[in-house]
Amino acid sequence: MPTQTEEFLRTHPRDVQGEIDTLKTCVERLAACVQSCTACADACLGEENVADLVRCIRLNLDCADVCAATERILSRRTESNLNLQRSLLETCVDYCAACSRECDRHAEAHEHCRLCADTCRLCEDACRQMLARLV
Repeated sequence: MPTQTEEFLRTHPRDVQGEIDTLKTCVERLAACVQSCTACADACLGEENVADLVRCIRLNLDCADVCAATERILSRRTESNLNLQRSLLETCVDYCAACSRECDRHAEAHEHCRLCADTCRLCEDACRQMLARLV
């Protein structure tokens, strides 16, 4: 059964150059990363050792913002600017990688950081796959 994201992509009057599956996966993983990073930042704020998590919180929030912007831009198919999409995806890859590394530092002590790191890696991979498809 197609996801809501896939349905919207398939009903758009503009061709997505046969890359609906790659685009769908990327948009869905971007959305998951936004949710994961937002939840992780909030959970970090609730931890007793919050001072030790300031860098993690900042990266979580920045990564969530970058992923949200990228998700919105990729969802807009009319008159797409491939150079700008490429730039956003590259930035997203950088933020997801940085955020996953930072969350990994706290993963043994905080399950929310482990989950966030995993989600960021999945998003990074999806963005790399999307980049490879943008010609």
